[in-house]
Amino acid sequence: MPGTGARRVGVIGAGMVGVCAACWLQRDGHSVFLIDSGDPGRGASFGNAGCFNGSSVTPVAMPGVIWNVPRWLADPLAPLALRWSYLPAIAPWLLRFIRAGTPEKARAAARALRPLVGPTLDALKPLVAAAGAEHLVHRLGHLYVYRSADSLEKDRFAWDLRRENGVEIDEFDAHELRQLEPALSRDYVRGLLVRENGHTSNPVELVERLVEHFLRSGGELVRARAHGFRLRDARLAAIETDIGELPADTAIISAGAYSKPLAAEAGDKVPLETERGYHLMIRDPEAAPRIPTADADGKFVATPMDNGLRFAGTVELAGLEAAPDWRRAHILLEQGRKMLPGLAGSHPEDRISVWMGHRPSLPDSLPVIGPSRASPDVIHAFGHGHVGMTSAPMTGKIIADLVTGRPPSIDIGPFSAARFR
Repeated sequence: MPGTGARRVGVIGAGMVGVCAACWLQRDGHSVFLIDSGDPGRGASFGNAGCFNGSSVTPVAMPGVIWNVPRWLADPLAPLALRWSYLPAIAPWLLRFIRAGTPEKARAAARALRPLVGPTLDALKPLVAAAGAEHLVHRLGHLYVYRSADSLEKDRFAWDLRRENGVEIDEFDAHELRQLEPALSRDYVRGLLVRENGHTSNPVELVERLVEHFLRSGGELVRARAHGFRLRDARLAAIETDIGELPADTAIISAGAYSKPLAAEAGDKVPLETERGYHLMIRDPEAAPRIPTADADGKFVATPMDNGLRFAGTVELAGLEAAPDWRRAHILLEQGRKMLPGLAGSHPEDRISVWMGHRPSLPDSLPVIGPSRASPDVIHAFGHGHVGMTSAPMTGKIIADLVTGRPPSIDIGPFSAARFR
């Protein structure tokens, strides 16, 4: 049982959340193995905007969200789009999502998220130091820009939520914004800078460096697909995979958007969905912001990275199986050129790359973290939505607390799977 000394722990999923959990567990003296059928960090951790934003406390479901649904259905290239063909399947999730969009529930979600995301860089620091990956993590802040005062006013509730939860924000007018980020379009008239935020200049390399250190320290990486658990009197005996049973005392479910059937095997029916995100990379860009910069109207982020400039963001609700709509990636280039006029009007194909991946999302924008219904030895750590990179270090630390028998350093009650029962 968790808390009874060193244990053999299987972590299902080698994305940022799973890898951070594995590293924190290993530091507590447990024997840890990662299970993944693919290469570590090649899922959602590969293609995100690379941000470690402790200010990311605003849920996706905000007041008034219900009035946006017709627009999402009508415009396949909108910042948030919903495919008609997927509407019957996602309708129950969508109803929960709409019901979560009240001021009271948004405030409760923000209060729950702040302790999870706020300490992200401090929680990550010992892991990157041990892995020799400090050069991949930067604390330069995050800038949000607006094309009109009215647009900023529409987001006022979100900014109030951040301030209510201790986020310090600097506001800039058009002239000050020019001095802060000269490469930006002069169409932007307002800017808000959150100095506490950070980013990684290479998300996949960061995960790979952490995994390399984990393996050097005695960890194992098992190439397999987990599909269930063998329990004996509600205690875990083994993790069932496509290559056979893997004996374990504890299992951590951190398989991202693919966690839903595993959670069901552990006794918890959770309304997990995928918010499909896209990115577009430009190698050797002619212009780039100095720090990650979010276009608040277009709902995308421009992040300077070691291998180019990444435009990432938007949400598409279409499930795990539908083919990508690459127009959603290429429209990011159009928007990016409006953000950064110095970018060339066209780029050779060998300098452009696109990607689509799956954010694991719950309708209330809160992850599921904590013991499963079937066994205290099977522990959930998934559903982080837009804050997977940001919340991974603290999630990993919480998982290590639970397995080792320490009280978690934050209240994880709001993240319980029991909220969906």
